[in-house]
Amino acid sequence: MIDLEISSVLLGRTAPFGPPGRSSAIHKTPVDGPCAVGANGFLDDEQADRRVHGGPDKAIHHYPMDHSAAWRADLGDDVPFLGTPGAFGENLSTTGVTEADICLGDRLRAGTALLEVASGRQPCWKLNHRFGVPDMAKRVQTTARTGWYYRVIEDGAIGPGDRLTLVERPCPGWPLARLLRVLYVDTMDRAALAEMAALPALAQSWKTLAERRLERSAVEDWTGRLGSG
Repeated sequence: MIDLEISSVLLGRTAPFGPPGRSSAIHKTPVDGPCAVGANGFLDDEQADRRVHGGPDKAIHHYPMDHSAAWRADLGDDVPFLGTPGAFGENLSTTGVTEADICLGDRLRAGTALLEVASGRQPCWKLNHRFGVPDMAKRVQTTARTGWYYRVIEDGAIGPGDRLTLVERPCPGWPLARLLRVLYVDTMDRAALAEMAALPALAQSWKTLAERRLERSAVEDWTGRLGSG
């Protein structure tokens, strides 16, 4: 049973970031009170590139502070932002639940909003620049410490100190840890890919990814996403 406190709610604005001409809203800062949530996430939050961030299937990003000790063990204590809420550009920060505990399609009450787990995160080059670690995106992918995305089922408001409570679990056989393993480790497990593609709650982009692997019998190229940007 998931019933825990949302320790931080974080929002951000688009600003120049990374290589010249690029921008991001990865720098999120904590808010003090409830913030309105609609179909595309927090009304006062921004995403720089709506082709790959934001939208109904990626309305809210959640990252667990539970991973902080492992990241410090891997990278030391001198990496900027590491171990602080918002380090990974997330909107919700908690302690007490990770990708092993959350299942695809889980519906959770967060404040007065109702959220549904739509996918994990596919890390990209922006994390390399964020932390000053050239292979950070690859590390996030390899360790499966990705966090996850929600879609918004019922509009509402979410603030720090609100409860995050599981109300429905339609896909208990698909914890995010399994989904990430199919995506990044057992990459051509055809039976798992077919099952994954048929999951009603799965984000459309991830369904398409699974379908293309099955059609092409090949894994997509990760170089651009994990590279320097």
